[in-house]
Amino acid sequence: MLARVRKILRTACGLPHSGTVIVGVSGGPDSLCLADILARLDVSMVIAHLNHKLRPEADIEAEQVRKFAEQHQIPFVLGVEDVGAYSKSHSLSIEEAARNVRYLFLFEQAKVREAQAVAVGHTADDQVETVLMHLLRGAGLSGLRGMAFKMVPNPWSEEIALIRPVLGFWRYEILEYCQQRGLKPALDSTNLDLTYFRNRLRHELIPYLEDYNPAIKEILWRTAEVLAGDYQLLKGLVESAWKACVEVEGIGYVAFNLLNLQGQPLSVKRYLMRQAIARLRPGLRNIGFEDVERAISFLAIPTQSEQLDLTSGIRLLLEDGRLWVAYWGTNLPSGGWPQVAEDIIYSLNLPGEVILPEGWRLKADILDDVASARAEALVNNDPYRAWIDKGALSTELEIRSRKPGERFRPLGMEQGSMKISEFMINEKLPRRARSAWPLVCTADEVVWIPGLRLAQPFRIKPATRWVIRLHLDRDRG
Repeated sequence: MLARVRKILRTACGLPHSGTVIVGVSGGPDSLCLADILARLDVSMVIAHLNHKLRPEADIEAEQVRKFAEQHQIPFVLGVEDVGAYSKSHSLSIEEAARNVRYLFLFEQAKVREAQAVAVGHTADDQVETVLMHLLRGAGLSGLRGMAFKMVPNPWSEEIALIRPVLGFWRYEILEYCQQRGLKPALDSTNLDLTYFRNRLRHELIPYLEDYNPAIKEILWRTAEVLAGDYQLLKGLVESAWKACVEVEGIGYVAFNLLNLQGQPLSVKRYLMRQAIARLRPGLRNIGFEDVERAISFLAIPTQSEQLDLTSGIRLLLEDGRLWVAYWGTNLPSGGWPQVAEDIIYSLNLPGEVILPEGWRLKADILDDVASARAEALVNNDPYRAWIDKGALSTELEIRSRKPGERFRPLGMEQGSMKISEFMINEKLPRRARSAWPLVCTADEVVWIPGLRLAQPFRIKPATRWVIRLHLDRDRG
């Protein structure tokens, strides 16, 4: 086994000879075998044991692991966590809670000690059980490929690798090694408890499947290996698509370019959604197929509100050519829109200029050549420019945000008026931008909504004698 593990460390795990490794040792056969092999290979290591406080013998097992480390002159660190309390406070199963606290503990130790990797004792039998679990719960390639010899980045670190040096060994090989070396591993009584899903697979389903094919475990192992290779190919495509589609990423959000995302193949879109959720919820396991499909359906047919409550406190939001995947309550970055404070009114001299927040400024010029102004207006393609009839103004121009229930008559509407809030919705102005969007007004009348529409009463008319040209622009600095 020594020669095989040495090769696995160098190739599959990509572990340099120098550098510390944190080895998670529960005291069971798999982890004890791993620690003994790494010690014989002179790997610089620290043995880390987490006492879950779940069983009466937990303290005894922690002491056994400490003595093993002491006998081999290996540094030892002990952690203690009330997994039962953690399970209740985080609404997790005992299995999931134990896994979370164990890896958090191991990677915290790795950070403190500047270790290059965290090593755990998963075996080929664990791989088979994992693949079956994912198959029964529903999974794609990322789940059916099972576990990897090396995983970096991983849910607990972007830089520190998670390695599994004995993943290629069957449990019987581990037990034979322990017997030959005179190791005395602890036997976890919960491994026989059939209330745990993994235990039912191990003790009931796999033996049942072996009646159909005695080599079922080897077949599932090989299947996982093949799918892992296929996944690497797909992963390369997803990484390229991620770079092409993601415009902004920060704490609590990921924003996709909507057109680029919609242009991806269906399988790539699914993986991009999974990856975005995983970025926000790194500890979330087994991201549901239904959640991913709901996201894909939302892309094709958005809800009327253009947002969707997805899963685990995450929402989708369509806005201004972007799909945001974000926590509810996260303050998303500004879309670069013009905005004004709701309690401030800005006066605009004619001619003149007013400075607005975030580098925006509104400039007004007075033109006496009406024919030329009308010609400019007819060929204009900039929604942030407008030409208005000066004679239609009752007072000086002001810039402010909208008032509750405020109405105006957009250009082209001969009679009546409509609520500005409804107009903004119809024009697909992003929800976050509406309340503080700047309006150009005279007295209580809205003259122009920059970027959207001029008001009908203020258009250039045959009787117009003087024209005001307005231009809202941003100093890009």
